[in-house]
Amino acid sequence: MSSKTRLRGVLAVLSLLVAAVALAACGSDDGTSTEADSTAASSDNLIQDNPDNNGVQLTIGSKNFTEQFILGEIYSQALEAAGYDVSTDLNLGSEQVALKALENGEISGYPEYTSTALTSFFDTPPEDVPADAQEAVDQTQSQFGDLGLVAFAPTPFADANAVGLLQSTADELGATTISDLEGQSQDLTLAGSPECRQRIDCLAGLEEYYGLEFGKFTPVDIGLRYEVLDKGDADLSILFTSDAQLFVDSDKYTLLEDDKGVLPAGNVIYISDQQVAEEAGPDYQATIEQVQEGLSLEVMQELNARVDVDKEKPEDVAAAYLQEAGYTE
Repeated sequence: MSSKTRLRGVLAVLSLLVAAVALAACGSDDGTSTEADSTAASSDNLIQDNPDNNGVQLTIGSKNFTEQFILGEIYSQALEAAGYDVSTDLNLGSEQVALKALENGEISGYPEYTSTALTSFFDTPPEDVPADAQEAVDQTQSQFGDLGLVAFAPTPFADANAVGLLQSTADELGATTISDLEGQSQDLTLAGSPECRQRIDCLAGLEEYYGLEFGKFTPVDIGLRYEVLDKGDADLSILFTSDAQLFVDSDKYTLLEDDKGVLPAGNVIYISDQQVAEEAGPDYQATIEQVQEGLSLEVMQELNARVDVDKEKPEDVAAAYLQEAGYTE
């Protein structure tokens, strides 16, 4: 079964769940639902074009990998449906580049991860990043406020960096945890994004908290993080727990357990300029938080699979998600 077929199944379930929630609020007096109720449920979920938003210009940014491209498209298309004039800048680079673009007014906002924000922007030790999504958001609020920024509500799904490898390599090394690499890492090549060298939830954390010294670190484009494993150019690669390949090829790839909690999971938070958010009006934040409601980890993996495995365009995958969930027509 292709990932596209599985995705349609996931989104079909999603649309039924969304409709069920709405039906609970608009059922008939005798407790039964009707065809009219179903139509009302769909209508309740549909993003409305508000004339007050016409002419309000927003620029949605993202970092430079599949999940971010998809999220950026979901947000931008949803905001367009709400009546905003939206442009995109969906390949900004690392979180440092994205944050600078936001602070410089080049973009209105972009999706970030709570764990990344806390560790990269606010120097929070990874072991101190809260597991609770809202608590993690709360910790960032005042610090973002000092920068003139605001963080919206988090997504249901959480993502994390992870040390991944071929299952066959894991078997050869006898490794199931990151700590199992001790005494072997000096003979291994680790691949990761260029900024991985400085990130505490990446190479820097593996060196500092696990005491690992790799024989070689190979910087690679994020889109090649599985290819280097397949070709034998790296023994280990920094992956994401929401990656499509981990779902589609679960027997081929495996993740080492982060037994010291150095690579914390993070829910997505949309970060915006505070003044932009105020001037854009209530539909700006409400629309973004509305279309996040269906983004479970399974759904996000499937959306990633449509792009990385089935080679669909992120904008098409985002449009399919919004339509199947009833947010757009």
